[in-house]
Amino acid sequence: MTHPTLGLRPKFSTLSLFSHRWSDTRCPYCERRLSILVSYDSCNRAVFASFQATIVFPIDFGIAKAQIAIFFSGAHPMTTPQEKPANPKFSSGPTTKFPGWSLESLSTESLGRSHRASAEKAKLNKVIADSKSLLGIPDDYVVGIVPGSDTGAFELAMWNLLGERAVEILSWESFGEGWLSDIKNQLGLKNITSFAADYGQLPDLAKVDCNNDVVFTWNGTTSGVRVPNGDWISDNRQGLTLCDATSAVFAMEMPWQKLDVTTWSWQKVLGGEGGHGMIALSPRAVERLETYTPAWPLPKIFRLTKAGKLIGGIFKGATINTPSMLAVEDQLAALVWADTIGGLGSLIDRSQKNLAVIEQFVESSDWLAFLCEEPTLRSSTSICLKINDPWFTDATDDDQRNVVKQMGDLLAEENVAYDIGGYRDAPPGLRIWGGATVEATDLQALMPWLDWAYASVKG
Repeated sequence: MTHPTLGLRPKFSTLSLFSHRWSDTRCPYCERRLSILVSYDSCNRAVFASFQATIVFPIDFGIAKAQIAIFFSGAHPMTTPQEKPANPKFSSGPTTKFPGWSLESLSTESLGRSHRASAEKAKLNKVIADSKSLLGIPDDYVVGIVPGSDTGAFELAMWNLLGERAVEILSWESFGEGWLSDIKNQLGLKNITSFAADYGQLPDLAKVDCNNDVVFTWNGTTSGVRVPNGDWISDNRQGLTLCDATSAVFAMEMPWQKLDVTTWSWQKVLGGEGGHGMIALSPRAVERLETYTPAWPLPKIFRLTKAGKLIGGIFKGATINTPSMLAVEDQLAALVWADTIGGLGSLIDRSQKNLAVIEQFVESSDWLAFLCEEPTLRSSTSICLKINDPWFTDATDDDQRNVVKQMGDLLAEENVAYDIGGYRDAPPGLRIWGGATVEATDLQALMPWLDWAYASVKG
């Protein structure tokens, strides 16, 4: 029942209160605009003014008892932070462009040209070669550009490769659950072992049998939980490992020798455009492609082999379908930026520093926590937060989601943060992108605004 900054309490009179009028003003202590309820006595003298809230107090007039709605804010919004992020784009995909990016800096010579022309095909192949070099992918692996972003790339992998043996699928967030559903309901496979965990948790990796094919995400984009390393994957495995790594590559160390199939998209850590997927295949994965024929028909955009042989052109820039050459130019620019700042190590370091900013803020917060409680499993890219204030946790799921939406709307209206609500299938909370294209200084500026938004909605 006090002003949150000054600790002031409202004063009210026991005079008969005959009328009440709303008035817009500013708080004299923190300058925030308020609606206040002014109460008047029979001589039209203002006897009480209060901040806005919704608490009802009984008032004893001596003759009879009455109630008046006292609109005083015990959670009156805190002082509005002064500094705003220079870049308010914290979406988890598509993500923000790299610092210094501009549309005008992109070459447009390829626009209106066939992607099969020699110069344009060379640009596509350069995306492949530069990505492979930057990520340290082994020379005997092949890398290609495929349709449909990471979703298309991973579906393509499953439809081509699964069914040869039993499958073990790990799921701890919505995308892993989606892969499990497709394996069961679209491919119709029966010999499946599922290892599941709730949002914020990770399945027991020690139980995975790598003599079967293993399907998993490296980093749970919608839960903020990642596998800590690849030590649980056997070097002598008989099965293939299929890894959805879209929010991990370029921000985390990837043990490529443990990964037979790895997919990602342009629109995550390097801030590229949507619609284009990447796939990296080990020699073992290529061998499976050339010796195993699935029991189901493959759509044209999924086909990686012809007459039992790998279609090599796909891995040299001859894409299955028509790519956007403007998106290609954009990706080439992002790869140049990544190399300029120091390569993969610098990209990883930038993401880790972003996570550290949020960890420091959460450590001192009395209402916010990480969805992933174990620090060694915590994502540095898709940083997912939960609200642990009883005022929030005691509310219904719909009310919790409404609180998060209101917070997001307030932050967007202030041009402070866009698109930081948690994923629709995840528990109600916040999801802030911490990939390499995000500046740590922007996250530092954002943190006080989270307090402001929560206090504003709670009030």
